[in-house]
Amino acid sequence: MKIHEYQGKELLQKFKVPVPPGGVAETPAEARQVAETLEEGPFVVKAQIHAGGRGKGGGIKTAANPEEVEAVATQILGMTLVTPQTGPEGRLVNKVLVEKAQDIVKELYLGIVLDRTLARPVIMMSAAGGMEIEEVAARTPELIIKEAVNPAAGLMPYQARHLAFGVGVPPELLRPATSFIHNLYHMFISLDCSLAEINPLVLNGLGEMLALDAKINLDDNALFRHHDLAALEDPNEMDPLEHEARKHHINYIRLSGNVGAMVNGAGLAMATMDLIKAAGAEPANFLDVGGGASADMVANGFRIILSDSRVKGVLINIFGGILRCDRLAEGVIQAVREVQVQVPIIIRLEGTNVEEGRRLLADSGLTFTVATDMQDAARKVAALVQ
Repeated sequence: MKIHEYQGKELLQKFKVPVPPGGVAETPAEARQVAETLEEGPFVVKAQIHAGGRGKGGGIKTAANPEEVEAVATQILGMTLVTPQTGPEGRLVNKVLVEKAQDIVKELYLGIVLDRTLARPVIMMSAAGGMEIEEVAARTPELIIKEAVNPAAGLMPYQARHLAFGVGVPPELLRPATSFIHNLYHMFISLDCSLAEINPLVLNGLGEMLALDAKINLDDNALFRHHDLAALEDPNEMDPLEHEARKHHINYIRLSGNVGAMVNGAGLAMATMDLIKAAGAEPANFLDVGGGASADMVANGFRIILSDSRVKGVLINIFGGILRCDRLAEGVIQAVREVQVQVPIIIRLEGTNVEEGRRLLADSGLTFTVATDMQDAARKVAALVQ
């Protein structure tokens, strides 16, 4: 789960990670009020969306005084901000973060991610702060210092010192730097984060180390331990269909193709998408209704697929185990009767109660194309959408 920069900084403060003074605003007047509560300018006004590259799209601007803050906020709030990470459709800006501008002496990068190969959290630090870490890794990988942390032992002091020395932190700032790293790691573990990225981590003219930006992602599967964090999710930043799917406990990810797919089981869904691409078409979504789906869940999943205007055909690929084929058929028939379906539907069924499922489809009076196997289903749907 992604959260906004201002929300991430509120969490950082709880774990004693220093951030610039500031506040969030939803109107230009509120932005001015935030600036007036800070010391004298200059100030920075930052659009709050779930995407990087905001400055390149005009979503980060400076202001000399509260009056300019209000004028800048008027420009940013309500704009559709397009960045390299939003796609051409952009994101609507509903909030801005107003902060006191910093006299930056040095910019660093600090991030923590989970390395699945090592099965450990890995802390990365680089002297190339302010740049995208992927770009640094591609051009100057020697500038990235890494430390893999043993979860049982935790982050050791020598590891934090190695990171700080490796990026050229002055000796007099070694203690604040290592405290910064330790506190960020403590937050990462305590809140079940999947990403904690500070870019840039700055050294200002007062000798302070501050998180000038904050990108914090939380593990969705751990939110049952953090009910307060679940409330941080912003539905406005989610794809509307993905948000609707979550209401019905359906695993759905919207893609850019034209073949809607409904499958039970993540592995089968991945294989189905591969076959669709191999047949010359492109999947429009990942949708796993799960092994214990009810007829209503299947119907809701089908409606979500058809709500995507890019879908020109639907492939239903079900292996009946826990989810019986007759239950799947009931859900599909229910959804097709409720929604005006204007696209072809290809169905491949195998497993428990498969004959009953096929009978229900045949007796429904609706038009379906039945496939003999997965490859046949992919080829038929690709031919129909093309």
